[in-house]
Amino acid sequence: MRILVLGGTAFVGRAVAAEAVRRGHEVTCAARGVSGDVPDGAELVRVDRREGLGPLVGAEFDAVVDLATMSYGYVRDALASLRAGHWTFVSSINVYADTLVPGPEVLDPVTDESTVEDYAQRDPAIYGAIKVACENAVRAAHPGAFVVRPGLITGPDDKSDRFGYWAQRMARGGRVLVPDDPEQSIQHVDVRDLVAWVLDAAEHGRGGTHDAIGPAVPLRELLTDLADAVAPAGTELVAAAPADLAAAGVQPWGGPKSLPLWLPDSHRGLAARDAGPVLAAGLPVRPLADTARAALETERARGIDRERRAGLTPDEEAELLRTTPTRTWYTR
Repeated sequence: MRILVLGGTAFVGRAVAAEAVRRGHEVTCAARGVSGDVPDGAELVRVDRREGLGPLVGAEFDAVVDLATMSYGYVRDALASLRAGHWTFVSSINVYADTLVPGPEVLDPVTDESTVEDYAQRDPAIYGAIKVACENAVRAAHPGAFVVRPGLITGPDDKSDRFGYWAQRMARGGRVLVPDDPEQSIQHVDVRDLVAWVLDAAEHGRGGTHDAIGPAVPLRELLTDLADAVAPAGTELVAAAPADLAAAGVQPWGGPKSLPLWLPDSHRGLAARDAGPVLAAGLPVRPLADTARAALETERARGIDRERRAGLTPDEEAELLRTTPTRTWYTR
């Protein structure tokens, strides 16, 4: 197959291109080329989507995989410029209007695209609405399109510092500060499973709209399993109550002085969705230990002591462990 990846130089896009090459496809990546190199065996066509698709306008491919994040205009222009037998659009779990209550299935109401005044602006507050507008445009142009809505994407080359924070922190051992929040669940999808599923759909002409999530598990279980996978003997998971963490200035999910994967109450529904339909649709789910080891390898390659986009510094964690009431969850 001739496959076009709109992207292809970073994380999910690069993983799609690499797996497509491995499967023997002819792969073209359309990107500026500033985020990295395309995988060996793929062709890079340098384009800036702010200016259109240039030499690719009018080209025909057996399959297109579009990973546009924050611009409806990019998606609209690609749909008008390219001919394709199969179209995949990578959307987001953030399309759902209700982020608090867990949803039973993929067809829950989504955010209203009419709230978006400028589809090209990079405003996280309207990220979900932009994705909805893109999804609708894709389905209008390609009724048989494959639209996938990932939540947390993990595994090799993840640079978000969320899942990776925990892999490297568990591997360091000692007393590990975790949120004492037994009611919260978490879901993730390993990037290798996601791209295998996307390419299977392209190869077999499958369509539909799907959440791209693994089974929901308690956050405590995921952190304990991470420790089992990569932590040295003697590692302790030491839990602090959410109220105490908040009082100490610890943020949920991401950013400076945060505990990644710990969700604010307002967004817990996004990590407690029903994975049954997507598992029935063929999304593979590998063991957590495999994802943990791959994430740890990426962390070590990037530098354990680098400045991070999410998580606690060792000094911040040590101070919190000294001053915040805790209880031991687990000892490795």
